[in-house]
Amino acid sequence: VTIKTGAEIEGMRVAGRLASEVLDYITPFVKPGVTTGELDRLCHDYMVNVQGTVPAPLNYAPNGHTPYPKSICTSVNNQVCHGVPGDKVLKNGDIVNLDITVIKDGWHGDTSRMFVAGGAAAGSILANRLIRITHECLWLGIAAVKPGARLGDIGAAIQRHAEQNGFSVVREFCGHGIGKKFHEEPQVLHYGRRGEGLRLEPGMVFTIEPMINAGKASVSELPDGWTIVTKDRSLSAQWEHTIAITETGVEVLTLSAAAPPDPFKT
Repeated sequence: VTIKTGAEIEGMRVAGRLASEVLDYITPFVKPGVTTGELDRLCHDYMVNVQGTVPAPLNYAPNGHTPYPKSICTSVNNQVCHGVPGDKVLKNGDIVNLDITVIKDGWHGDTSRMFVAGGAAAGSILANRLIRITHECLWLGIAAVKPGARLGDIGAAIQRHAEQNGFSVVREFCGHGIGKKFHEEPQVLHYGRRGEGLRLEPGMVFTIEPMINAGKASVSELPDGWTIVTKDRSLSAQWEHTIAITETGVEVLTLSAAAPPDPFKT
């Protein structure tokens, strides 16, 4: 696990803000009738031509995977993560996660948000509740971060809130260290036990990105080799921030003007 210097975290702060600003930019376009491919095109052009950033997912090829063909991930309804943008047209009430990772001056910024096509009023009671509880899970995980805490404290806080509300936590995918590389150590599980796991130290930077299902936790992979879906076809939601551990607590690096705030502080 790499410990980053103040100057390195400043580079990540810039990349994180830019990633969040892509989500600010795309928000008005997430509405019924748009294709996920069009959202990808708009985000790609904004990153490359306006921000001067590199879309990290494009052609990303971890071990055993074909290169990812697009610049963002668009996961709709029962898609958990890594949904590949294409011809899918968003319908009124669809829920969609947009996952953005940009590279600026070599540093990665990684964040995601949930949207309802047509706005919250168009979404079902279940969809809106799932999105809200998942957002709360993210911030409860963030609140567990401070020097001397354990990685398991993060997962325990997320798991408890999700399960108390009748939802389940996806086990196969987790948060991750991030910096000059897209994925670094440590792996940040979204379930676990308090007091277990790696001791947290100032200078660690990683993502927290809980994937919460309305039904059972089981997932499967589509034939495209990327898109993950719920096995029972239940809805799934995810929110993500990149955070840095400070001497006194935690700093969220992926904040921007229109980023939804900590729900426990509003």
